[in-house]
Amino acid sequence: MPVGLLTPVGADLGVSDGAAGLMVTVPGLVAAFCAPLVTVGAGRLDRRLVLCVLIALTAAANLAASVAPGFAVVLAARLLVGVSVGGFWAIAGGIAVRLVPERHIGRATALVFGGVPTASVLGVRAGTLLGELGGWRTAFAAVGVLGLITLTALVVLLPPLPPTRRFTFPELLTLFRGNRAVRAGVAVTFLVVTGQFAAYTFVRPILRDVSGIDAGFVSTLLLGYGVAGVAGNFLAGSRDAYRSLFVISGALAVILVLIAVLPGAVAGTALLLAWGLAYGGVSVSVQGWMTKAAPAATEAASSLMVAMFNLAIAAGALFGGLAVDGISAPAAPLGGAALMLMAAVTVRASALRRPERNG
Repeated sequence: MPVGLLTPVGADLGVSDGAAGLMVTVPGLVAAFCAPLVTVGAGRLDRRLVLCVLIALTAAANLAASVAPGFAVVLAARLLVGVSVGGFWAIAGGIAVRLVPERHIGRATALVFGGVPTASVLGVRAGTLLGELGGWRTAFAAVGVLGLITLTALVVLLPPLPPTRRFTFPELLTLFRGNRAVRAGVAVTFLVVTGQFAAYTFVRPILRDVSGIDAGFVSTLLLGYGVAGVAGNFLAGSRDAYRSLFVISGALAVILVLIAVLPGAVAGTALLLAWGLAYGGVSVSVQGWMTKAAPAATEAASSLMVAMFNLAIAAGALFGGLAVDGISAPAAPLGGAALMLMAAVTVRASALRRPERNG
C-alpha cells in the first residue's frame, strides 16, 4: 500500500519521495530478520495460532499509523508490520503442502501466493484511491480493519496446524551451507526482488517523469498492473520454477530498460501491464524452487527465502531512493534491469548444474 501513497505521505509529513520510501525499506529489513526468528521461535506452537497473532499485529500497526503525529511514528508502525510480514510468509509460504493432497500442491501454492498480486489489484488501487478521497490516514485505517476481518477468518476457517518439525538456527545455517539449490534460490530471490523494488517503489515518479502520465491516472494503471500480476501468478504456478524464473527475470530486464527510456503514455501503459504480468509469477516460482530444493525442510527453506525476499525489498527501495534523489527517476528502473539480467544468468547456471534436492 505505501507504494501508492509515497507522495501524499511525504507531502503531509514533510519528507521527500526518497525518504518516504523508508516505509518500504524499514519493514523489509525487519521482516528479513524476523522470518527465520519466527520459524525457530514458533517451536511447538500450533501454526494457526502463530498466524493469527501475526495478523493481529499487522492490524494494530496499521491502525497506529493512521493516527501517527509524525513520520517517525509511521516508521515505528511499519517496523511492526515487518515483524508480522516476515513471520507470516515464512510459515504461510509452504502451508499449502499441509492443506491439500499432493497432486494439488502446485495449484494450491499458486492460490496462496495469488494473494500477493491480488493485493496489488485491491490494496494498491484501494489505498491510492482512499488516499486521494479521504487522505492517506484513511487508507492505513482501512487496512487495519481488514486485518481484524482476516484474523476472524483465520480463527474460523483454518484447521489446527501442529508443527511437523522444530528447527534451530544451526540447522538453518546447515541447510543453507549444505544445499546448493537453496543457496541459488536465495541468490536469485535477492537479485529479482531488489531489482523489482528499486523500480516499483518509485513507479509514480517514473510514470510522471518518463511517460508523462498524470498522477490522477496512476491508481487506475496500478489496477491493471495488479490484474496482470494475478494472471502471471497462475501462469507461473503451473510451470517449472527454474524455467519460469529464467523467463521472468529476462523479460523484466527488457521491460525496465524500456520503461526508463521510452516516452509517451501509451508506451508507459503497455510496459506497466507487461511488468505486472512478468513479476506476478515471481513469488510462486521462488516458493516452488525452495520446495523442490528442500522437500523435507520446506518451512526452513521458505524462511530463508522470505528473509532474503524482504531484505531485497529493503535494499531495492533504498537503492531506488538513492537513484531517484541523486540522479533521476529513470535511474531506478535502469539499475533494476541490471539486477534482473544478473538473476537470469544465475537461474540459467543453476538449471544447467541440475541442483540436488536434498532436505
